[in-house]
Amino acid sequence: MAAGSQIPTPDAREARQYNRIRRWLEIAEFVLAVGFLLVLVLTGWSSAIRDFSYRGAFQSYLLAVFLYVVILALIGKALGLGLDYYGFRLEHRYRLSNQKLGGWIWDQAKGFLVSVVLAGLLVELLYVIIRQYPDNWWLLAWAGFVAVGVLLAQLAPVVLLPIFYKFEPLDNEELRLRLITLGERAGTRVRGVYRWKLSEKSKKANAALAGLGNTRRIILADTLLENYSTDEIEAVLAHELGHHVHKHIAKSIAIQAAVTFLGFWAANLVLRYALERRHMFETLADFANLPLVALIFVVLSFLLMPALNAFSRHNERQADRYAFENATISSFISSMNKLADQNLAERMPSRWVEWWFYSHPPIARRVRAAELWAKSNRADSLRQGQAFGL
Repeated sequence: MAAGSQIPTPDAREARQYNRIRRWLEIAEFVLAVGFLLVLVLTGWSSAIRDFSYRGAFQSYLLAVFLYVVILALIGKALGLGLDYYGFRLEHRYRLSNQKLGGWIWDQAKGFLVSVVLAGLLVELLYVIIRQYPDNWWLLAWAGFVAVGVLLAQLAPVVLLPIFYKFEPLDNEELRLRLITLGERAGTRVRGVYRWKLSEKSKKANAALAGLGNTRRIILADTLLENYSTDEIEAVLAHELGHHVHKHIAKSIAIQAAVTFLGFWAANLVLRYALERRHMFETLADFANLPLVALIFVVLSFLLMPALNAFSRHNERQADRYAFENATISSFISSMNKLADQNLAERMPSRWVEWWFYSHPPIARRVRAAELWAKSNRADSLRQGQAFGL
């Protein structure tokens, strides 16, 4: 869409189909997760797996907790593998993936191992706290989980992301200096600019300002570097820097901390009811109640999704306005349109789809906002010129 246009480019049939299938796939994954957790809670299978874990861990509580997590993860992975594979095939059907089946299987294995280790450590932390501090466990668990979340956000670009992707310092010195200067103008100091070898797996394009503190860095997908002009890359990064300028990371951490607080508060009430009124578990520290805790957080996240997405879209609009002010409007618009085409995004989904599923404003709204901003600025400049007799 050219700057100054009024009518958004209609979505291609292919884009509508792809995004519709992706949404149904997400819904299926959610239903499967809820169904699995409900079966564990309502049938007593969770207690049976707990007993098996105790025997396999020679009655060691901590080892039994970890073994229990591994067993649940294995069952969950087996149940969801068909949907995962369908998602892999979907990306190839719409020519969005470069990944071979062997690479996908290897990524699935790595992802499973990483998730098991992280989930195992978090669950161990949770039940150690419950055993030691049964009265106030939920407050301590909330504080611990928030701290772990912040730590993982800091370590992600140097520990987690390299497990799945390759990164190397950007060799385009002119672009590197230009982006670092843009970052300094936004008041953030980055520790480097890196080429993200996304093309080994995907044809989509992306960029990010990743990490916190000493791990903060700019990462640019090679699919972006190879297909976008310097001005367009600068516009994309200006948007990312807008999040820093408006303190969206800190605000998002605060919102997530509030949601986690609500989740643990609700979990404490439900667990005590299940223990004292329904006698579903032996003690509060009976880790057979883990599926019930997980179910509470899954349902809470589902119920809060529209509000959280609305908050995210607000942040994205603020970041876009920062990009309008610090990059050329034409470059912002062209980069948005290129991203929509390359990532097969819907430019203008229905209102309810946007309300429920979208964490970013649709491309058509972002482009329209850029056009209106440019038009407003031109009008202001004209009025100022007339005021000075120019």
